[in-house]
Amino acid sequence: MELTRAVAVGMRNGPRAGLDALTPLPADPALATYGCLSAARADFLRQPGNRPQAVTAYEEALTLNDNESERAFLAERLAEVSRGQ
Repeated sequence: MELTRAVAVGMRNGPRAGLDALTPLPADPALATYGCLSAARADFLRQPGNRPQAVTAYEEALTLNDNESERAFLAERLAEVSRGQ
């Protein structure tokens, strides 16, 4: 799966590389509304300090996810980013 590859690239080569690898993925209809794509983008955005964009991506991930455990995790991350941690 391309999302998994993009996350691996980001983990190996850093957040910028991860964001670059994620960039074309929303064009895939199967991924366009997949909450994990937004969550991965948010995680890469928060690392280099792009907090406003990370907040937006976490909010999007929350709206696309209906798993309560995952939503709780995303809400916690959103709160951390919003507080500037």
